[in-house]
Amino acid sequence: MNTLPIEELRALLAAVSKHGDWHLLEIETDLQQTMFLLNEAIEKLSASFMQVHQELSAQQAELKQLQQAGRLQAEEEARFAAYQTRIGHEVDRVITGMQFQDMTNQLLQRTVNRVNGLKALLQELSSHQAPMLAEDEYEEIKRFIMQLNQQFHQGSQHLSGHLRKAVNQQDLATGDIDLF
Repeated sequence: MNTLPIEELRALLAAVSKHGDWHLLEIETDLQQTMFLLNEAIEKLSASFMQVHQELSAQQAELKQLQQAGRLQAEEEARFAAYQTRIGHEVDRVITGMQFQDMTNQLLQRTVNRVNGLKALLQELSSHQAPMLAEDEYEEIKRFIMQLNQQFHQGSQHLSGHLRKAVNQQDLATGDIDLF
């Protein structure tokens, strides 16, 4: 009678779990670093944006004083009004960019959550270490594989059900955005 390679199967499942967990940890680390870099870049962008806003406000105040003093010609006033309109459009674009950063963070965090869920599922592969009797090994292996399959299925459904498919950003000057 041929016996099933139980120990080899267990070693394979443990190796899949170990290597999968290691790779998922590396993915999670990369995602966390990506979020950190993205947040740093947006923080710097926001600080620069606020400085530009302050400078533009000061410039507008000076232009208003010149206008009230009658020191600007009508054509100069029209040019400055056109500049102001174009600057307003650019400000709206910057705000939209900041909204996409928020949505990107949502996607990255959801991916980290998926990685953590997959790590938990892989942990199931290495958690079954109880010895099996040689005469019962076929039935035990069958039960073990069916149990693992059911746990993977339930874990996958749980993970998928708790992670939204859409990301969204609300408010800010350009309105609501819903993506995916």
